[in-house]
Amino acid sequence: MSNKRNALGKGLSALLENANTDITNTNRLSGEIGAVAGAVTNIPVSQIEANPFQPRTHFEEQALQELADSIKLHGIIQPVTVRKMGYDKFQLISGERRFRASQLAGLEAIPAYVRIANDQSMLEMALVENIQRENLDAIEIAISYKRLLDECNLTQEQLSEKVSKQRSTVANYLRLLKLPVELQLGIREKAISMGHARALINVDNEKDQLEIYNRIIREDLSVRDVEELARDKKSIEPRVKHSNMQGELEAKYKDKIKSLSKQYSSKIELKSNVKGEGKLVIPFASEEDLEKLLDALDI
Repeated sequence: MSNKRNALGKGLSALLENANTDITNTNRLSGEIGAVAGAVTNIPVSQIEANPFQPRTHFEEQALQELADSIKLHGIIQPVTVRKMGYDKFQLISGERRFRASQLAGLEAIPAYVRIANDQSMLEMALVENIQRENLDAIEIAISYKRLLDECNLTQEQLSEKVSKQRSTVANYLRLLKLPVELQLGIREKAISMGHARALINVDNEKDQLEIYNRIIREDLSVRDVEELARDKKSIEPRVKHSNMQGELEAKYKDKIKSLSKQYSSKIELKSNVKGEGKLVIPFASEEDLEKLLDALDI
């Protein structure tokens, strides 16, 4: 069964790379001699289908119309990239914004770079090329990175090389996907910046993240303001827990500690952590005091 499948795949690949079956071999629109897969040629818009792996989900209508007007005046400067699906059929790999604008402009054909690619290669090319060339928002970039890791079986190191970014930068984008939905939407709508989002990631509690997010919107907080709020949230919570636990232990053993302090003529302190672990601290002012304490403790 597997041998037949491999043979079919090989035959299909050979078919698509064959000049005799390649629509780009004879340009039907201009009558000029074109090229097989691997070259740039004009392809009828009607023969190109959208990319099912397109990482970008939102296209601003006004910007798209402005690009369409520019295309009407100057044409397409940068070709789109397509993969050949068979005779008279192509699928977009990258350049969907230019493709959509060309449709708005009423073009019958557009220049395209023709490639042969399987689904995984196509997904990888689409994601990488869109990340590098399109003005994606931070969440779209993060989603694209995540898909490259999950669906193309890349490591973060390999991914950073493919997109020409430091590994720490890739990691920072991926961490955005751990934020609450409201915050991710705020990033996409440019209500908060990438800097704000990175500061909010350091806040462990989702309720606190949303509280700070609402303050950013309401008070127009700077990134530095948010970083300070995030630091305060991280430092206050453990301190409160510690104080409560210590207060409970001090109340419970107050009389005994007072009695010990009087017995040894020294202010004894009880110190504890959030787990209930701790120690008794018996200070001394000199070596002579220490000797007295040790004698009193019979040590």
